Amino acid sequence: MEFSDRYAPGSRCWAVAAREALCSKHLIHPRSRGRREALRVLMSTRASAVVARTRAIHHLKALIVAAPEDLRAQLRTMTSDAQITHCAALRTRPTRDLEYRTTTRVLRCTAQRVVALRAEANELQAEINQLVATMAPQLLTLPDVGPVSAAQVLISWSHPGRFRSEVAFTMFSGTAPIPASSGLPTRHRLNRSGDRQLNRALHTIVLTRSRIDPTTQAYIARRTTEGKTIRETKRALKRSVTRQLFRLLEPPFNNR
Repeated sequence: MEFSDRYAPGSRCWAVAAREALCSKHLIHPRSRGRREALRVLMSTRASAVVARTRAIHHLKALIVAAPEDLRAQLRTMTSDAQITHCAALRTRPTRDLEYRTTTRVLRCTAQRVVALRAEANELQAEINQLVATMAPQLLTLPDVGPVSAAQVLISWSHPGRFRSEVAFTMFSGTAPIPASSGLPTRHRLNRSGDRQLNRALHTIVLTRSRIDPTTQAYIARRTTEGKTIRETKRALKRSVTRQLFRLLEPPFNNR
């Protein structure tokens, strides 16, 4: 049976889905469009530009390794940014051999592509920053929550009332603890479900706080002395960040 036949009106699966919807106290809301969708396409396009720029840089490095010795000697002691700037301004010489002229041309084309993709990503980043500041400026007041992480939170959260509770949002983000005890020790394992892009944004926030936030560093030190591993401690921190973000965004909490 195909998927369309399985969920066609009158089928058994359709009846089960209908009963569950009628019995549910909180129906799942679709994600909103408008500003949220604008933010989503900005984030998606920026991520594509960043990935393409990284690939172009790797390709440039490979070209430099295989370039003629004269070119390698010019670029060997330079930093990556200096290599990109230098290669973007390279000029071919008619007196040089074919290999040198061709390598110079492709180095210039690749470096110019890196520069163009960097400018595109920066332009999109500026639009993301402006849109996040308009939609939820309170997110940017949190320590170590940048515009990109805040944008991903807004994309996944969508709008007030979409999640029936903080626990539902925690399950959706993949930060809810999953018991994995065996015998006397009480352990929790990694939750691999939920929105992985949102989980990645939460992980970035926790990593940043663990590096520069004294309160987070003190918490990690205390939990480590209690016998908790670094992974377990960071999972607890992600759960705490999820709770903080939900209470900051949902009206029943942020109006208090």
